[in-house]
Amino acid sequence: MLDGSNKSIDVQIEILKEILYKNEKLVETLKVLEEYAKNNPKFRNYYVGAGGVNQTVFNYYHGYDINYGIKDFDIVYYDNDESYEAEDIIIKDLERKLSHIDTSFDIKNQGRVYIWYNEKYGTNRDKYTSVEDAISSWGATVTCIGVRLENNELKVYCPYGLNDIFSMIIRPVKKDFEKESYIKRASKWKEKWKKLKIIKW
Repeated sequence: MLDGSNKSIDVQIEILKEILYKNEKLVETLKVLEEYAKNNPKFRNYYVGAGGVNQTVFNYYHGYDINYGIKDFDIVYYDNDESYEAEDIIIKDLERKLSHIDTSFDIKNQGRVYIWYNEKYGTNRDKYTSVEDAISSWGATVTCIGVRLENNELKVYCPYGLNDIFSMIIRPVKKDFEKESYIKRASKWKEKWKKLKIIKW
């Protein structure tokens, strides 16, 4: 069993890569996205993030099937073109290119999230300045992670480090998240992954 707790970030990234590479669906997704990004300048700044990454790690430490509980892979990118049409082109392109992978995908341009989010929820959320800015706001430290391949090397964005993921600690990030949403999500995760340790809001 690979233990990434309390290691240096460089060692943790290598351990993360070894664990994530056990998830064939995730690896194939990363390879498809790497090729797509090479030929599409609107998709250069992207990651696969959140549940598909941290839940792969949780499954590894619980001894579960590596895709247990993962409902989709979150694919996020940043494009200053805020039109629905531009995002829809990329969503449909990627859905075609990823159609051979037996899973679902949630594909979003983080540059226009504030538009539909504020309309849907009646909020006044600011526009994210980058895809990294968006990832940094995803409710829990273990969720705030993005990975991609560059020349077959795993690149990781983890603004709160990787220790919580390897220690299976759910810790709130209060930047763009509400207490009730955090409690609901953390409780749902705890039901599926019993070893998780929940930090109260």
